[in-house]
Amino acid sequence: MPYDMFIFDLDGTLSDPKEGIVHSTNYALAAYGYEALSPEAVEVFIGPPLDDAFRQITGLDDADRLAALITKYREDYARRGYAANSLYPGIASVLETLAREGIRLSVCTSKRVDFAEAILKLHRIWDYFDFVDGGDVGIRKWQQLQALLGSGILPENSVMIGDRDIDLVAAHQNGLDSAGVLWGYGSREELLAQNPTHLLDEPAQLVELVRL
Repeated sequence: MPYDMFIFDLDGTLSDPKEGIVHSTNYALAAYGYEALSPEAVEVFIGPPLDDAFRQITGLDDADRLAALITKYREDYARRGYAANSLYPGIASVLETLAREGIRLSVCTSKRVDFAEAILKLHRIWDYFDFVDGGDVGIRKWQQLQALLGSGILPENSVMIGDRDIDLVAAHQNGLDSAGVLWGYGSREELLAQNPTHLLDEPAQLVELVRL
């Protein structure tokens, strides 16, 4: 087999979080007097860490004010936002096939680990994964992968699978292969700019990575 482990991003790769993220983002913005954003305006912030998203949305660079927005966002997300989330068609069957093929699977997401695990359990796919690694404020995905590699939990011959450029950059900074996926929120141009090892149009193509 070409890879010892497939490590997946969550939002935009395994599941579509748009509805919940839009609602929780606007809940936080309203709490501090900002105008609501359209769903289309929020799309560009799906994937990167929350502090980056709110910094770009508001223009703020004050850590305390950004932390307050994130706290308010998570208040709504914990209550209902995480559950307004749907698996992409074909993902469950692909995970089942990969597991049956003996491929080890894991998740590395910028989302806080408790929210990530709640989503995976909601969709009954949590058991497919060896581990779930979540992020937090101030932590970047390349740092998450670096720590996982350093601890030995992530094999060096792994492929990072994600829908945004940050997933590919994180992989390449750590010497990993990458697979950009086009069913999420990153454009073809965004992904191609990072020279992914693989570029996939649909979830079924993930199985082809087993047979390279």
